[in-house]
Amino acid sequence: MTIRINFKTMLAAAVALALTGLAPAMATEDFDLSPEQPGRVHASKNEAAIAAIPNDFKFVTPGTFTVAVAPGGPPLATYATDAKTVVGADPDYAYAVADTLGLKLELVPVAWIDWPLGLTSGKYDAVISNVGVTEQRKEKFDFSTYRQGLHGFFVKNDSKITGIKEPKDAAGLRIIVGAGTNQERILLKWSDEDVKAGLKPIELQYYDDEAASLLALRSNRADVIVQPHAQLVYIAARDKNIKRVGTLSAGWPDRSDVAITTRKGSGLAPALTLATNGLIKDGTYAKILDHWHLAEEALPKSETNPPGLPKF
Repeated sequence: MTIRINFKTMLAAAVALALTGLAPAMATEDFDLSPEQPGRVHASKNEAAIAAIPNDFKFVTPGTFTVAVAPGGPPLATYATDAKTVVGADPDYAYAVADTLGLKLELVPVAWIDWPLGLTSGKYDAVISNVGVTEQRKEKFDFSTYRQGLHGFFVKNDSKITGIKEPKDAAGLRIIVGAGTNQERILLKWSDEDVKAGLKPIELQYYDDEAASLLALRSNRADVIVQPHAQLVYIAARDKNIKRVGTLSAGWPDRSDVAITTRKGSGLAPALTLATNGLIKDGTYAKILDHWHLAEEALPKSETNPPGLPKF
């Protein structure tokens, strides 16, 4: 069963909490969002990756790896405390790739909706901004994978739910999910499987925004919240009152990966795949993910243009 609720009352309560100083702070000591980034991990040159760059490939700026990133929120990419420097896991990964290629890095903040046109028109060399591989996108772009695309199952710290790995684990639960999202599509399939197995359906709940969703979870109006994993990792560290009980691949039942995105046929993707595999092999990759508390999203190896999410 799916339900939609208007939570004006809950939003008002959230505002009241903020005004009384009881709401959690918007930053957390577990994540350094300073513009200086003293803990940033650096990488060594990868001669094999450099040699794989096509001789006729022309960078937007010679000697510089120009990368677009959408500052959607921590820990993946956000504006630092100076409100102008972009920091996070994706910027750090871009710096590491640039290091391996012997290039300087220029980050170009963009709105998410604008990256496809900017990339095809040659405004930047690549996009490193949590772009998932899909069969439709592969028609226009090349991909070098660098993280798993995961959603997270999170519950209150005192919840009796200890793990969600498969449909039966979610049977009968009240789960907060975004309308029209990939995770909603998957959970509807899970619910159908539960019903066919004689179990209770999943009750999906839809809220107006993140504040209302979290308030619903804290007030026991819902049992679980499902969002992109990285977002919930940051919220859990910030608020200290929710915890992870499972992850869900964006490509369930298959794996779906996030990738460096380049222009179709530019020839740069194989070099970026070699660069990523070098970072995985020498441990730099793991250090970057650990620094941003995203070790669960690690890939065993990078691939060029792997199978992506199908067209729905």
